[in-house]
Formats: sequence, structure tokens, C-alpha cells
Amino acid sequence: MGPYGEAADLHAPTLAREACRGRRLFFFLKKVSVQKTSWIRLLRRTAACGALAAACLPGVSRADGLDPLLSAIEDAVPIVNLRLRSETVGQDGFAEDAQAATLRSRLGFETGKAWGTALLAEAGLMWPLDQRYNSSINHQTRYPAVSDPENTALDRLQLVNTSLPDTALTVGRQRINLDDQRFIGSVDFRQNEQTFDSASIVNKSIADVTIDLTYLDRVNRVFGTRSPVGHYTGSSYLANVAYDTPFGRLTGFGYFLAFDQDHPDSTQSVGARFAGTRALPGWSVNYMASYAEQKPHAANTLRFDNHYYEGEITATVHGLTAGGGIEVLSGNGVKGFTTPLATLHKFDGWADEFLTTPANGLQDRYATVGYGWKRLGFLDALSATAVYHDFKSDRLDIHYGTEGDLMLAGKWRRYSAMVAYADYSRDAFAASTRKLWAEVDYVLNDQ
Repeated sequence: MGPYGEAADLHAPTLAREACRGRRLFFFLKKVSVQKTSWIRLLRRTAACGALAAACLPGVSRADGLDPLLSAIEDAVPIVNLRLRSETVGQDGFAEDAQAATLRSRLGFETGKAWGTALLAEAGLMWPLDQRYNSSINHQTRYPAVSDPENTALDRLQLVNTSLPDTALTVGRQRINLDDQRFIGSVDFRQNEQTFDSASIVNKSIADVTIDLTYLDRVNRVFGTRSPVGHYTGSSYLANVAYDTPFGRLTGFGYFLAFDQDHPDSTQSVGARFAGTRALPGWSVNYMASYAEQKPHAANTLRFDNHYYEGEITATVHGLTAGGGIEVLSGNGVKGFTTPLATLHKFDGWADEFLTTPANGLQDRYATVGYGWKRLGFLDALSATAVYHDFKSDRLDIHYGTEGDLMLAGKWRRYSAMVAYADYSRDAFAASTRKLWAEVDYVLNDQ
């Protein structure tokens, strides 16, 4: 075993020679792709590749030795994220309610920096404690669906280099959350996280401007490694450029998605978003507006030109927040505006009846009210939230239904807890559904 640990079937001297030939790090690491090896071997290989490739970066001499590497290891911090959850689902058409009790663990580490580069590795483990639910792979189809299948996976394995001024380059399996996650997100609500095999660069060298560019070729979805729909592959590109003004952040974006498995969701979405906050004596106002246009992309043979827009305004005074908005995803009767890589649970009701936009589109008019306490008894924070949704189609004026959502959430030190309830009442879409959640989280250094 060499100084970098076992490198499996890739011999360390061979890796060193190949890295020092000056090839780009992205193509060098592609030899140890997650798609071609187990996560344990990938972890060993990436650690070896990261150390050797970093040693060949400009400005790094062999005389530096292993001191930066040893220092980075000494500065490593653990990543621990535990969640125990109970989810109950009652849905019309099922004689029995779903009862899902699950325990999720995200365990890993992040090193300090050696030659401007840090390594992060994290495994995701999801154990079902009560499997009276349809996880999509456990064959319990007599129960309603809860998309938390048993799973053991490599959630993240990434190298982050910050050698260039005001620039972060990330290569590997990583978490990506853009803006409010309406288009791109990690779906943290579900027990299995959505992560991306990708290369991304974030640059802030221009004052008040953030440029975020990403290439991705694999999406590791929340359905787990054993599911036939557990991943997407294909060459997709994400561009997100933000400018901070005195009144809020103005963002322009273009997301070009190409999937080998789901051609109808291969789309190009181009749009803009503006969001800001104004603090006034005793109260504050939050506002947001977003617009996007979506067309087919890559192998998508459908023909559509759909649109998206949302507007929202909320006000907060003495801990009380109230507001509302409207979100519209158009549809042409065949295909609705789709955001397959979004954190969808955050939008259009917590009952998750509109994870796929209906062919005739969707209009969601919603109102929200909540109250938050910074300290209450032994708790560091406590909040209560209520949301009401009214759903209809964007085309043909079909009333889909209504939904009421309630949540009580608290935090104490590294622990947090939540109880939530969602009640979707069907009119002309899906089935009436009631969901109840109770969970406790413990987080230590979730980077």
C-alpha cells in the first residue's frame, strides 16, 4: 500500500504520470467514473487522484512534499446528518393507509485544503423501519406511495478547488441548489437526496455578479440505486448568472436538459428571476417574480412552447408573516411545463399531487400565514405555518382541487423537529389525499 492508500486496479505511479502530463482534471477523473465502479473503490481512487492531480497544478512543486496533504487531513471535519421520520398517507382508492417509518443517515467527511483543493465524501443510508407503504421497489402496491425506498449509495464525492481568485471549481458527485430550487435542487425533503455527477464553476470576480456554470451527465434521483427510474444520464448544461442590485437579486438562467431515459422531459428552459427584501421600521417585505419559456431539446420529438411565471409577496411584522402569490405552468393539452430536476415538494402543495404538471397546465393561487419565535422556553426557535392552495388548469379552465397545509417546526442546538399535515381535496384531478409527517433531525457539519 502506497502513501495514498490502495488505488484498486489503477496503479499509483501510472496515475501520477498521467496526471502530470497536463490533462484536464475533469477528463482525468472521468477514468474513475461512478458509473463504472463501486462506491468504495471510487472513494479510494478519487482520494488518490485528488492528491496526485493537485500536486501537478500550476504553482505546486514536488518540493512541497506531503505537508499540505497531511495538514488537509488533520483539518478534516466529519459530516453527520440523521433523520428519523414517520409518514402516514391516506388516499382515496386505497383500503389501507401507508405507514412509513424510516431512518436516514448521511455520513462522511470534508478535508481541509491542500494546494487549494478539498475532498468531500458522503454516503447515504436509508433504512425502512416500517414498510407498510409503496416505496416503488418493495412491491407493497396495496398501500399509497411514499418515495423513500431502502437505499445505500454514495451521495457525494467531490473535489473543490479554489486556487483561482474568486472562483470555485467542483468536480464529482455533488449537491446542486439553484435559486429557490424551482428548476434545480437536491430534494432534501425526501430521505434519499438527489445529487449530480457533474463539473461546475462559480465565479464572483465581477462586483455583485455571480456566474454559475455546470455540465452534468448523470442525475442520481430519490428513487434509489435499485429502481429502474433511479437515475438519468445524458449531457445537460446549466447556466445561472445573478446580479445583486440595491433592490434585490436579478438572475438570468438557461437550463438545457438531455435525458437518455426520459425524452419528453428533455427540454430547454430560459428565463429570469428577481427576488428581494425591503426592511422598513418594524417590518419587512419580501417579493419575487419569475418568468421562463420552455421548448423541446435533444431527442425530444414533442412540439410545444410552454411558459412559466410566478409572483409572490409577503410581509413580516413582529414575527407574524402573511402573503400570497400565483404560479402558472402552461400546457398545450399534450405536454405541460416541466421541471424534473426541481425540489418539487416545495411547490404546489405538500401533498405532492402535482409533481408532474398536467397536460393542460397548472395555476396555483396560494396564501400563507405564519408566526415565528426566536426563543421559546428551551427552544432556540419555533415556527408555525399554514398555507392554502387553489388549483386549476391553465388551459380549458378546469378546477383541479384545493389543499390546506400546516406545519409546526422547532430547533434546539443541533436538533430540529417537525410535525406537518397536508390535505388535498380533489375536484377534477388526481385523488383526495391526506399526509401526516413527524420527524426529528440531528445535524453535525452538513457541508
